[in-house]
Amino acid sequence: MLLSPCVRKSMSTERLSTVKKEMADSRSRTTSSNDGYVRMFIRGRPITMHIPDQLRESYSLDHKVALPERKLKLQWVYGYRGRDCRSNLYLLPTGEIVYFNASVVVLYNVEEQQQRHYLGHNDDVKCLAIHPDMVTIATGQVAGTSKDGKALQPHVRVWDSVSLNTLHVIGAGVFDRAVTCVAFSKSNGGAHLCAVDDANDHILSVWDWQKEKQLAEVKCSNESVLGAVFHPMEANLIVTCGKSHINFWTMEGNTLTKRQGLFEKHEKPKYVLCVAFAENGDAITGDSSGNIYIWAKGGNRISQVVSGAHEGGIFSLCVLKDGTLVSGGGKDRRVLLWDHDYRKKSEIEVPEAFGPVRSLAEGKQDELFVGTTRNAVLRGSFSGSLTPIVQGHTDELWGLDVHPSTEQFVTCGQDKQVYLWDTSSHLPLWSKAIEDPGRSVGFHPSGTVLAVGTMTGRWLVLDTDTRDLVSMHTDGNEIISVVKYSPDGAYLAVASHDNFVYIYSVTENGRKYSRVGKCTGHSSFVTHLDWSTDSQFIVTNSGDYEILFWEASSGKHITSADAVRNLEWATSTCVLGFSVFGIWPEGADGTDINAVCRSHDNNLLASADDFGKVHLFSNPCSQPRAPSHIYGGHSSHVTNVAFLHEDSHLISTGGKDTSILQWVLPPASSTISSVDILARTENLQCVHLALF
Repeated sequence: MLLSPCVRKSMSTERLSTVKKEMADSRSRTTSSNDGYVRMFIRGRPITMHIPDQLRESYSLDHKVALPERKLKLQWVYGYRGRDCRSNLYLLPTGEIVYFNASVVVLYNVEEQQQRHYLGHNDDVKCLAIHPDMVTIATGQVAGTSKDGKALQPHVRVWDSVSLNTLHVIGAGVFDRAVTCVAFSKSNGGAHLCAVDDANDHILSVWDWQKEKQLAEVKCSNESVLGAVFHPMEANLIVTCGKSHINFWTMEGNTLTKRQGLFEKHEKPKYVLCVAFAENGDAITGDSSGNIYIWAKGGNRISQVVSGAHEGGIFSLCVLKDGTLVSGGGKDRRVLLWDHDYRKKSEIEVPEAFGPVRSLAEGKQDELFVGTTRNAVLRGSFSGSLTPIVQGHTDELWGLDVHPSTEQFVTCGQDKQVYLWDTSSHLPLWSKAIEDPGRSVGFHPSGTVLAVGTMTGRWLVLDTDTRDLVSMHTDGNEIISVVKYSPDGAYLAVASHDNFVYIYSVTENGRKYSRVGKCTGHSSFVTHLDWSTDSQFIVTNSGDYEILFWEASSGKHITSADAVRNLEWATSTCVLGFSVFGIWPEGADGTDINAVCRSHDNNLLASADDFGKVHLFSNPCSQPRAPSHIYGGHSSHVTNVAFLHEDSHLISTGGKDTSILQWVLPPASSTISSVDILARTENLQCVHLALF
């Protein structure tokens, strides 16, 4: 009865979950109205999904699903990429600070609490430079891979920070691995741009960016290059620094000639971490030994030393408009102000929770912006203290849930941090360090407590208001992939990578837990779980694409199709099921979709894929290969998605990019102008996706 072109493969469960597209199995679906099911195949495995009785007579695979009328628009990017990038925080004349996270460049007006976003990149942004006109911006990205396996070439995009229009794309097909340094020339009107490719030879190249023409290139160093910048007074002089070196490059015609910086009697550092320029043209460097060296203008010798300026490395230097110098320390987390003779005038310290200084930018009056290695941006002054204005996770992020009745959501990640976020202030109401890397999180229906699942089999319950620990338990010793309360709050389901689901009764408004059942029957790790609206049943998905049903109170496996086909589900987070199977594209691997969620009005489905995209579908999505609106922004696999309780926003989380994106969901009846803006945004993304 069922014909499938799929090739069956015998594979272990573990291999099925980790091997991507070794063989792009085609997938097919068919339906039998007599038997009342749809069957689809992933990697040769049949997945049977039961059609509800009320649809059995009318259902056809050939029906078409409409695109949703509503669309997403990126409203907010949480976090800042400070953990492994440098010189990536600046203040623009518009009053916006500019920085990046994932594949989005953020322009954030702190006073007005507004963000704008440049969405031209299709993978991780790694560097940023501001033109002397203070309007034009250059950003460089890494090499990536598209959904169909094609290479996304590393390149530099030059764009207008007012209109957000892309002006030029530079170096596609020239750069090899990732553009990690970029800078505009200063003294010739900013006509040139230099870039460093993070390939083995760390090629330094110089471009006429307006003509998109390469002028010169040279092998910079075998070792890592951490900075490259033009001299502010000499258009043909570039200074690069990095592991064991500082080099002064002179460009003549299409040739770059190197003079190595000579440390002579002075301590040679393991890394020269940053470089800036004094008003008189001297180069100033900060290094891994905590020393500041001044290199006399035009030369390659040290003329002055501030020894031991910081304990540990100096990650950033910033020369202020009045000519004084600010330095930012790694190990000591101190921000120091130096006068024109390099005597220390003042200091402030970054609180330990935010980590070492990564980048410094001068604000208005005496204001200072500080980016940190723990992906935060702080604002303050030497006469006051530093206050966080941007915060984010610092390691892979999977756990996400929305508060049942307020504009809040909770996240947890492998950085062992749990954050409760406010979607209006875009800042955490609190954060809590836990002992194990976090993987999953779920609110009790009352909102008074939340459960956190970890990577170690341990799970805990926190008080939402006080963040105090309410309860702690351990089930197995593997990843807790889902923690989800029943709609009536009487049960908690704890799904594990040990193939089991543990059921707990919940009393005292989420403060007392007793294990009442264990669901045994999956032959692979449990990935997703939903409760029925009456809190009596559970449906689960697993790593080998099973869909199983359970009686909640006993953990008993239900095998009768008729017992489950008409159940109503309180949520729709299982990626396999009759109401959602249309989210799967043709030829998909079983791990291509990480998460799905249904809007509370039941009209929309959002999915998170393994290629950095968030998709918006109409719900239900019960036709093959349903159409969707597609949105970029994440640069890694998107791990989770959730609609806020009133469907005003969608939250999405990134894996390795550690970012949280907040999307606004205007009503379908929005004004023409707002629809036009959305269309332009989507077109912009589509154009950029098609470029490479």
